[in-house]
Amino acid sequence: MKIGELAEQCGVSTKTIRYYESIGLVSAPDRAANGYRDYTVSAVERIAFIRSAQNTGLTLTEIGSILELKDSGQRSCEHTRDLLQRHLDDLDQQIDNLRQTKQQLQHMADRAAMLDPGACTDPNRCQVIGSEPAP
Repeated sequence: MKIGELAEQCGVSTKTIRYYESIGLVSAPDRAANGYRDYTVSAVERIAFIRSAQNTGLTLTEIGSILELKDSGQRSCEHTRDLLQRHLDDLDQQIDNLRQTKQQLQHMADRAAMLDPGACTDPNRCQVIGSEPAP
């Protein structure tokens, strides 16, 4: 199949397919007599895997590392599990950071509800954010 057909079937652009080829995620296909790329069904499966892996939050580099293992005949389950665990750990850290930020914002919002807007006379700071100048 031609690159346009592959792109349509996979729900990606032809530019994306060419990019995947350029970074080694998808092998360059054979060329037809007219010079057009001639993709097989395995390209559809590979791109579907790449897209699914991206949806989990894996980077193209991480996806490439999984595909390298598969291409060399090795099992990738343990490696993939480690990658996913790192992403889970990162998400847990981001959630903790977001909770702390939410608490700070809630504190400021509560403070804002108690402040008199007429008392806000400092031209360089908003009393809602804080009365202490930045260091």
